[in-house]
Amino acid sequence: MTIPFAKLHGAKNDFLLTDLDAAPSQGLPDIAVAICDRFTGVGGDGWMLVDRTPGPDYDASIRLFNSDGSEPEISGNGTRCAAALLLLDHPALENIRIRTAAGTKHLKVVSRHGLEILFEMNMGAIRVLDLAATVQGRDAVIVDAGNPQCAMPVADFDFDWRAVGKAVEWDPKFPKRTNVSFIRAVDRHEIEVRFWERGAGETNSSGTGSTGAAVAAVARGLAESPVTVQTPAGPLHLRLDGDTVLLTGPAELVAQGTYQYHAAGQR
Repeated sequence: MTIPFAKLHGAKNDFLLTDLDAAPSQGLPDIAVAICDRFTGVGGDGWMLVDRTPGPDYDASIRLFNSDGSEPEISGNGTRCAAALLLLDHPALENIRIRTAAGTKHLKVVSRHGLEILFEMNMGAIRVLDLAATVQGRDAVIVDAGNPQCAMPVADFDFDWRAVGKAVEWDPKFPKRTNVSFIRAVDRHEIEVRFWERGAGETNSSGTGSTGAAVAAVARGLAESPVTVQTPAGPLHLRLDGDTVLLTGPAELVAQGTYQYHAAGQR
């Protein structure tokens, strides 16, 4: 089975995008695992189906699968990647609305540099669910960013935060698992963050993770808006406007091609 794809990344959080009308109709979680494998597939943090059919309040829809085959509500970086792909065919557009499982998101073009597009994305109303939680014996802030986020303030990253992230992801407190971010305050307008994403593991950056981390840091008094989130892939910039968060970050096309998918046991 031949599956066409475009590979894009948003701050080195990479996704494989396939138009819905070119995708198989069955076995999608298994295909996601296969195509996202970095050794035997194309490699990516997630696989996304893009439906270019517009609706009354959106220009396109997306459906996302993590690299483990699970289906999250939203990825901030992934949504920017979908917007960038759509704008390659409609370069005159300055605004685009994309329907996700967490609602319709509005993106505005800030600048263009070749195949990289910088967007300001309205992440919507973000809610702090528990300002002083304890998870796996550690201090945490639980946030609803359209998907579950557990933000954990830390003094540094000199511990096995990946193991902690995996344990927190599967903690019984989160029946649908959770994304995890570790936050180190740098100054009043800057935090440094590491990410462990539900269904993908360690990632270089995360749009919703950065959103949850920034909201948690502001709610805890560790930072104030605007907040620059320093990720291993570089900075993302967030501005809090009441309950609404605006995130500015890039998305870039890096490859296009086809993937030859073989179902288990078929070669």
